[in-house]
Amino acid sequence: MIEWISQFPPVVQALMGTLFTWFVTALGAAMVFFFKKISKKPLDIMMGFAAGVMIAASFWSLLAPSITMAEEMGVPSWLPALTGFLLGGIFLFGVDKLLPHLHPGFAITEAEGIKTSWKRSILLVLAITIHNIPEGLAVGVAFGAAAAGFPAATVAGAVALAIGIGLQNFPEGAAVSVPLRKEKMSRLKAFWFGQLSGMVEPISGVLGAFAVIFIRPLLPYALAFAAGAMIYVVVEELVPESHMESHSHYATWGAMGGFALMMFLDVALG
Repeated sequence: MIEWISQFPPVVQALMGTLFTWFVTALGAAMVFFFKKISKKPLDIMMGFAAGVMIAASFWSLLAPSITMAEEMGVPSWLPALTGFLLGGIFLFGVDKLLPHLHPGFAITEAEGIKTSWKRSILLVLAITIHNIPEGLAVGVAFGAAAAGFPAATVAGAVALAIGIGLQNFPEGAAVSVPLRKEKMSRLKAFWFGQLSGMVEPISGVLGAFAVIFIRPLLPYALAFAAGAMIYVVVEELVPESHMESHSHYATWGAMGGFALMMFLDVALG
């Protein structure tokens, strides 16, 4: 499979990878056709799993290659990783404060971002969409980095990252569509909104691949930027949400499993 993907231009590779992650989001959203509601325990486990995947991907697939690339480019190894990581967190902080959104399970009065009269359904979709921006960017930058010829970045590693991100997108799709169904929205409409949250991934993925291909010195910074944005999502949202009720141990083990799986994928395939 890796050889087949390698024959395509890097931007096409990024598009293929992020279309896959979008597709898995849609699979998760399709759970609404089978369940009207999902108990909080499995959702907490899945959110923990998503957090574990994103933490592992942030280091193994993004920060570690960023440090290695900086050394190869003659730049202080810590500079791009530190700068990009902090900028990624600042970027997501800004998006979080500006873009109106509502996390599943919260009342409409607890919506974050700029005050708006948008419907609850739109705000729920936007909450997961914020998660998906750095995920798509990470996949796109990884494929762009592989095309740049750095030994630290490979197509196999980018594929591993896309698989890991895709797997953790499954619960995110369900986390949008099932609550919408619970609010008496039709199954088809709830599914539509659920999969819609993943649409931003191909867009951010292609933009990320384009940017690092044409501005090669940005590569280590871009990798660290994606890592910082993902860690912000994990600490700000996924971990707190998965520990809100009495299932914290299950969520923790979900995170351990997600981390272990992503580490395995990156080391074994990358």
